[in-house]
Amino acid sequence: MDFKFKKVFSMLIMLAMVVGLVFTPTAAVNAEEGNVTTVTIVHTNDTHSRVNDGVGFPKISSKVKALKEANPNVILVDAGDTFHGQTFATISKGESIVKVMNAVGYDVMTPGNHDFNYGQGRLLELAGLAQFPIVSANVVKADGTTLLEPYVIKEVGGLKIGIFGLSTPETAVKTNPKNVEGLTFADPVETAKKMVKELQAKDVDAIIALMHLGIDKESTDTSYRVRDNVEGIDLIIDGHSHSTLDTIDNEGKTTKIVSTGEYNNNLGIVNLTFENGELKSVEPVVFSSEAAAELEADAQISDLIAAVTEENKVITSVVVGKTDVVLDGAREHVRGGETNLSNLITDAMLTLSGADMAITNGGGIRASIDAGDITMEEVITVLPFGNYVIVKEYTGAQILAALEHGTASYPELAGGFAQVAGATFTLDLNKEAGKRVSNVKINGVPLDLNKTYKVATNDFMAVGGDGYEMLKEGKLVAELSALDEILIEYIQSLESIPAEVRPRMTVIEKTVQEEPAEEAVKENIPEPVKEEAKPVPVVEQPKEDKATQTYVVKSGDVLWKIAAKFGLKWEKIAEANNLKNPHLIFPGQKLAIPAN
Repeated sequence: MDFKFKKVFSMLIMLAMVVGLVFTPTAAVNAEEGNVTTVTIVHTNDTHSRVNDGVGFPKISSKVKALKEANPNVILVDAGDTFHGQTFATISKGESIVKVMNAVGYDVMTPGNHDFNYGQGRLLELAGLAQFPIVSANVVKADGTTLLEPYVIKEVGGLKIGIFGLSTPETAVKTNPKNVEGLTFADPVETAKKMVKELQAKDVDAIIALMHLGIDKESTDTSYRVRDNVEGIDLIIDGHSHSTLDTIDNEGKTTKIVSTGEYNNNLGIVNLTFENGELKSVEPVVFSSEAAAELEADAQISDLIAAVTEENKVITSVVVGKTDVVLDGAREHVRGGETNLSNLITDAMLTLSGADMAITNGGGIRASIDAGDITMEEVITVLPFGNYVIVKEYTGAQILAALEHGTASYPELAGGFAQVAGATFTLDLNKEAGKRVSNVKINGVPLDLNKTYKVATNDFMAVGGDGYEMLKEGKLVAELSALDEILIEYIQSLESIPAEVRPRMTVIEKTVQEEPAEEAVKENIPEPVKEEAKPVPVVEQPKEDKATQTYVVKSGDVLWKIAAKFGLKWEKIAEANNLKNPHLIFPGQKLAIPAN
């Protein structure tokens, strides 16, 4: 081969290499400043086994497939509270959800507090069934090792993405404490610092914290605390508080926090853009259920869900009663006030236990019941935790302490909000938390702090769940049936279900100090007498005029969402309707919508 031929041959080889680089499919795009690679993180949280609600798992699967067609560098993650919540999941103790997640193609998950509801042993069994790792770095066994793998490193597009998990320390009281016996939940901030250091030593290109911490005001260990105290995290994917966080919530922050709300109402999508292996931007967006309306569902996932649902119908389709009204179990209502459904549940506990009073936590009520036939499925959905009713003896002082604890956050929402029967009390918001409860009566008789009373509660609270430490004490009198079974028995004993709310708590609102009118001072006219306490919730319906519209509250409505529909601030609607507590609105209630 002569020199001239060799030269021509070499040029042909070089040309072929250039053509190959241009036309070979690749995730990296040749840009002016170097190779650019995009990694797309798709995330869910707090689905609570609602497989078809919101976007729904069939459409999540379709969306993930579409994203992967455009860019194969896609990682699908979940931030917890996934295996429990609906009959679809509880009948098989979470296995049905694992099957769906396997089929959709999840890559990694961190457990929320409710994922421990079947016990830590069952969580490990579900982790064994899952075709994806379940990670948490701060759930520690007695021997100092972690219950689950602390992190996973996913390699996509030639990049290494480190993902570590964190579970809320509130799990110790927000699942039955027996479910986490022998486990401790290490400080999220210190654990996160340790994980960042370990992952950086493994030369990862980005670090993601997959966390179930939330941003609730009642929480101490929030995702904000981790963000503000730990360097080196590129993205926090959060759950627990059912918050929707996207770009707006992250303005001016180096580490972005994203969260999709609840019940698959949204799907989170975050694009991580790298140039020459260096992370340059983190861009989150929220893909809403409205945006997914035209998206075709994945038939394979729909068929799988339908098959499981059909198997469950033998148990769930049985009709156990009837209601002429919606029984309100909306989260924003039962965690900050009393509803007809919370009354019904506590009345059932009181009546069938024969106790002096009953107390349960608002956070244990998980759904509403529509008017019409009441099925077994609806009852299990309302009370999905498998709790049973127990009766213990407590002193009046312990009862007072429980009421103080159960109303400490009011009017802010709290899972431990005290729903009671057989007892009435006054809550004075002018006093400091812990000293606000007075005028407690048991069956109409003033509470005696030294007397012993029989109290019906659920087994979760009786061992200190939701922070009710005072209920750990007390002599066990009886262990009764499951709470859902007791509710069914009580419903079947009634001729009709009471439609109205029958308040057991009376609230004295904060006194607003106002300057007396000048005329009143001159004439020495006495100021108006302070308004007496009224039972809550009390809503006076305002008179409608030409400047107002009427809106009928639907199940699941919250005031700020209603206000947004009319282009108003929620405060304006609250003022127009004399709402003392904006958290307390009820299905069927008529609200006057003032002119904008």
